[in-house]
Amino acid sequence: MDYLKRFFDGLQRDFRLFVFLLLLIEVYRFVFIMMMSAYMAPESTSEEVGKALWTGLRLSMKTAGAFTLVSLLFSTIIGLGYKCRLAIGAVSSLILSILFQARFPYYQAFQSTFGLEVIHGVDEDFSTILSMFVEGYGMVWRVLLALVLTILCLAILSRLMLIKTISLPPLPTMGRKVGFVSALVCGIFLIGLFARFGGSFTYASGVNWENAGVTSDYFLNECILDDVQALYRARAMHKRMEIGDISGVDRDGIWTYAREIAGRGKLESDDLRVYLERKTSGNRIEKPQHIFIILGETWMQWPMLGKYEELHVADGLKSLIAMDNCYYSRNFLPNGDFTSVAITGLVTGLSDVNIKVNYQPRTYEEPYITAMAEPFKRLGYQVDFWYGGVPSWDNINKLALAQGFDHFYGYPDFHAKKQNTWGTTDKNLFNAIADHLEEEPPTVHLIMTTTNHPPYNLNLTAEGYDTTKKREELSKLPNMYNAQQLATELGHYWYMDMVTTQFVKNVSEKFPSSVFVITGDHAVRCDPSARPTLFEHQSVPFVLFGQGIDKKILPTDVPGGHTSIVPTLIELIAPKDFEYRSIAPPLTKGNGAGFNRDVYITNSTIGKVDNDTVELLPHLASKELPKINMSEERDNAKHVVTMMRTLSWWLLTNGTHLPALTEE
Repeated sequence: MDYLKRFFDGLQRDFRLFVFLLLLIEVYRFVFIMMMSAYMAPESTSEEVGKALWTGLRLSMKTAGAFTLVSLLFSTIIGLGYKCRLAIGAVSSLILSILFQARFPYYQAFQSTFGLEVIHGVDEDFSTILSMFVEGYGMVWRVLLALVLTILCLAILSRLMLIKTISLPPLPTMGRKVGFVSALVCGIFLIGLFARFGGSFTYASGVNWENAGVTSDYFLNECILDDVQALYRARAMHKRMEIGDISGVDRDGIWTYAREIAGRGKLESDDLRVYLERKTSGNRIEKPQHIFIILGETWMQWPMLGKYEELHVADGLKSLIAMDNCYYSRNFLPNGDFTSVAITGLVTGLSDVNIKVNYQPRTYEEPYITAMAEPFKRLGYQVDFWYGGVPSWDNINKLALAQGFDHFYGYPDFHAKKQNTWGTTDKNLFNAIADHLEEEPPTVHLIMTTTNHPPYNLNLTAEGYDTTKKREELSKLPNMYNAQQLATELGHYWYMDMVTTQFVKNVSEKFPSSVFVITGDHAVRCDPSARPTLFEHQSVPFVLFGQGIDKKILPTDVPGGHTSIVPTLIELIAPKDFEYRSIAPPLTKGNGAGFNRDVYITNSTIGKVDNDTVELLPHLASKELPKINMSEERDNAKHVVTMMRTLSWWLLTNGTHLPALTEE
C-alpha cells in the first residue's frame, strides 16, 4: 500500500513535469517567433502564427513526453523520488535552454532549424568549430544566459513539485486495488499514446516532423519544430542517406557507358556533359502554352486492364485515351517504389540507384546537368511544382527550388483545407492550379497528388462512390484477400481518376494549346489480389494528351519510365538542334526498356533486374508471341538498366568530371 501511495504521488508530479516542459518549449517557441519575426513573410497573419504555435505545442508533446518518461522510470517506478525528478527536470531545462540559445545563430546562418549541417559539423575539427562558436556566435554569453534560464526554470519547477498532490483514495478491498491500478496503467498508456502521436491517438491525425509544416510561411513552419524534434529530423535525414547499398551500378564501366550513350566510341573528353548532350530533330507539335506533368499518387495501371473493366474505377483516364488527341503506352514503369523517388527522378533526370537524392549535399549545391528545369526555361517556360501535401515533406520543396524550379506550392501555400495527415484533396489541388493559370506566363507544371494514400478517409459516399457495391464486385475476383479494404482504396483511386480527368478537360477547353502527361508515382501498395502478376504489381500508365498529339506520335506501347518523360517532351516541342542533356533517351526514338529499382519492362516482357524472373506482357496479341526472344530482351534490358544507373550514380556522387582514362 505504501508503494502504491508513492506511485500515485509520483505520477502526479511527473504529469506536472510534463506540463512544465511542454509549456517551457512553447514559451521558447513564442519568444523565438517574436524576436526573429523579420524572417516571417510580410503577408503572414496572426492566424498563421496561432496555427504554428498550436501545431508546435502538439508536436512538442513528443519531446516533453520523452523527458518525462525518464522521470517516470527512475523517480516513480524505481522510486528514487523527489531529488531524482528535480535533477531530471533541471537537466531537461538546461538542454532546452542551450538549444534555444543555439537556435538563434543557427537560423541566421542557415535559415533553418537544426538540420544536416549539425551532422556534418560533427566530422569537422573540434577546435575550429569551438573557435567559430565563441568568436562568431557568442557562445560564452549564450551559455551563461542558458544557465540563468535553467536556474529560473529550476526555481519554478521546485515550487511546482512542492505543491501537495491528491491523496490516494481508500482501497479497502483487493478488487478495488486491482481496479484502481488497472485504471492508472490505462491512463498512463493513453497519455503516452496521445503524446507519442503528437496530440492524437493515431498516426493519421497526429503531428510529426514530416507533416508539421501546416502554414504557408517557411519561417513559421520551421518554428513548429522544437529544437529536439529538429535534431531528430536531422538524424532521420542522415540515416536515410546511409540506408542501402548502391543498386545496379558498374563502377568500373563508367567510360564504356559514357561513350555508348553518346554513340561516339573514341570520344575521350573527361567531361560527362559532352557524352550526355543531345540535339533535337525538330518540333513535332506547336509549342504549348502550358505543360502539365501529373504524378498521381499510387496510380497503378491494373484497373485499366480489360479483365477489370467492370470495376469502372478508371473510366476517366480511359475516356481521355479514347480521344484522337491522346497517346497511351501500357509498357511503363515508375522510377521506384516510393513517391520521393518518382519526384527526384523527374526533377533531376537521375535513375534510382538506392541513394536518397533529396538528402545529398550535392543536390543543393547546383542543378544536375540532367535536371528538368533548365531546358524548359531556355524554351521560355516558367517551371513550377504543385503538391497537395506539406512542402517540407522529404525535402521536396528544397530539392525542387535547388534544382531550378521557379516556385513550389504545397497545400498551405494555396490555403486549402487539410484532408488528412498528408495534405489536402486532389480537387482542392487542381482547383488551386486552375485559379492560378490566368496569371501565369507559359509554364511547365509538375503536379503531385495526395488523396489516393493511407489513411483512406475521404467521404466516398458524398463523392458518389458506392463502397458496398464495389466490395461485392471485388469479392467475386480470384485470390481476393480483403474486398472491403480494396473497395475503399479503389474508391480513392476512382476519385483521383475523376478529378484529374475533369481538370484536364476543363483546362484543355480554356487553354487549348496545353499538353498533359499523366502517370503514377508508383503502383505498389494496391494489388488486385493476394497473388498479382508482376505487371499488375509494378506498372503505371503513361498518357500523353493535348493539342498536336495523336495515336502515332510515339511508337506503339513504347517502353519507358519517369526519366524518359522530360526528354520526350523536349523532342516534341523544341526547334531543330536545340541542345539538352539526359541519360534516358526520349520515347520518340523508341526506348529499349523502362525500369525501376527491381523490375524492367520491354516491348514484350516484364522481369526482375536481379534474377531471371520474366513474364510476357498481358496485352500481347497471340500472333506476336512466336517472335519474342525473352532471354535476348532480358539481356538487352539489363544492359540498359546498368548503363543508365551507372551514369546516374556518377553524376550523383562525383559530378561531371570523369576519372582518369586508363589504357584499354
